[in-house]
Amino acid sequence: MQAAARRPRTNHLDLAQRILDVARQRGFEPGAHLPEQQIASLCNVSRTPVRAALRLLTEQGVVRWEAATGYRLVADLTAQAAVAAELPVTAEDELAEAILRDRSARRLDQTVTVVGLMRRYEAERKTVLKALQRLTEENLVDRAPGQSWLFRRAPDDPEAQGESYEFRLLLEPAAILTPGFRLDGARAAALRLGMEALATLPDAAFDTREFQRLDIEFHGMIADGSANRFVADALSDHLRLRRLPGTYAGVNVFRLKQSLREHLTMLDHLESRQYEVAADLLRVHLRLSRSQRPQAASRGAPALFGMISRPD
Repeated sequence: MQAAARRPRTNHLDLAQRILDVARQRGFEPGAHLPEQQIASLCNVSRTPVRAALRLLTEQGVVRWEAATGYRLVADLTAQAAVAAELPVTAEDELAEAILRDRSARRLDQTVTVVGLMRRYEAERKTVLKALQRLTEENLVDRAPGQSWLFRRAPDDPEAQGESYEFRLLLEPAAILTPGFRLDGARAAALRLGMEALATLPDAAFDTREFQRLDIEFHGMIADGSANRFVADALSDHLRLRRLPGTYAGVNVFRLKQSLREHLTMLDHLESRQYEVAADLLRVHLRLSRSQRPQAASRGAPALFGMISRPD
């Protein structure tokens, strides 16, 4: 009972994660001041839950409280992207992750029921419902007739991965070329720091989970930059499926590091507003990633990505 009582409230934990995301996207560095009102405005909430979320981050050593100035960031979010993983989790979060792992491993059918999940995980009904609601909000499951829930098809087999890349090839370059495309400069700067740091690690220390976070964030930034809300929404929904366990399985470190370098080159051209070039490079990048074969990448990528340099 005591352990359960110490669990943070779900909304406070969610807000703590949002604060970290905002700080990372805006390039906040260690020592940065975190005024409650500014954080509340950035996260579109009142100051009361912000205080609770900041206290939670303080308990984890991510933020510190100073009587004279208030809350300040302690962690280097670009070099310590695993900070989010150190936050405590709610029972429904743990269950949602377990459900995703078991679905990815084909231990769960495409259709599940609340009663079946209660029995399998020895969980209370309210916990199962909250976990399913969280997965629904992330567009990973849909409510089916009766008491059933249906997993959306994820790009976790060769056929589905091929269809996923075809979908992205149609929409992601188009997102860059939509009139009014806007790059979030602070988000791009934070991503650059994270990608450069990861790319320099030796293969043995390469963090695939951190690559997954950066990869989803990079392509999510492109989706969010589109001035066409239908394109942005379609891409954002699809990219959520890439957070499923096993999505990046089988891709070797050589290709992942090469992918980071391709991201950085595209970012150069996005920042220079060379959108046509960035869109062309994105098409090549997606095709190479679809193949997931280093030998295919080495035949084409370095020459193309090396020919075009960032203008002075």
